[in-house]
Amino acid sequence: MSAGREYFNPAAMNAPVPHLSVLAPFYRDDPLPLAYALAEQADGLDVPIEIVLFDDGEPDPALNAAVTMTLESLDVPACLVTAGRNIGRAAARNRLARAARGDWLLYLDADMDIPDGFLAEWAALVDAQDFDAAFGGYEPGPAYDPRHRLHAALAATSDVHNAASRTLIGATAVCSSNLLVRKTLMHTTPFDESFTGWGWEDVDWAVRAADAGTLIHIDNPARHDGWQDVTTLLSKYRDAAVNYARLLDKHPQLASLPGARAAHTLRALPGQHVLRGLWASLARANGAPMRLRTLALKLWRASWAAEALAS
Repeated sequence: MSAGREYFNPAAMNAPVPHLSVLAPFYRDDPLPLAYALAEQADGLDVPIEIVLFDDGEPDPALNAAVTMTLESLDVPACLVTAGRNIGRAAARNRLARAARGDWLLYLDADMDIPDGFLAEWAALVDAQDFDAAFGGYEPGPAYDPRHRLHAALAATSDVHNAASRTLIGATAVCSSNLLVRKTLMHTTPFDESFTGWGWEDVDWAVRAADAGTLIHIDNPARHDGWQDVTTLLSKYRDAAVNYARLLDKHPQLASLPGARAAHTLRALPGQHVLRGLWASLARANGAPMRLRTLALKLWRASWAAEALAS
């Protein structure tokens, strides 16, 4: 584990053990709007909560200082954990779990917006049902910038489902944000830190967690506004191919997923990599139908996964 430091705000001193710890890692994203919203909603709850933020490598010292000053002014117990170097998504979430004091851990992304009553619904759920983890879903925010519309369209078709639909899909519909987990489950089933970089560590965790405990889906969505342009998506999907191959290697039962079937089909196609230029061009073509652009992006992703599976 990298060297780092922890800051506890005055409200955390001598505070009772929280029932719920709200955890959010960040890397350059400003977590302060989320922290303010959480603090406001926590004020009306009957159960104690805490906010724990994780600055993954402190790439922006000015932001880290601003977060520290803001947490100092909050009435809700809060902690800022700062890593000495960037450790990545899986390790960051494990570090947050170790820093949390609550019996329940609620993972959010730093750039999420939460609706009124969001924390109250989660707090009520932990006392109303017998389960070990729950995914609340998310709603996509508006993509005002034309460069971000492909990402929003892809999310709308692939990631946005209500609880009934996600229950039918199962563990592979779980994301690592807006995820409520019993602390004992997280300690026995941590995120696999061999998933470095971006992608698929959440699906791997959910598949293992569903075997180790009871995982449910509910409708208590948070809004996500972290849209990215096409060039960034192409790069991330290329780099995530190694993680996808690792996921399928660990969980052969996931070979029936559409993305896995596409990767295996392309793997058997000689010279399939030469088509990547076409798929990248179609994904970037603002004038093309959005369904064609999203299909091209998926084929690009499957092509790189096919190469990773072959290695």
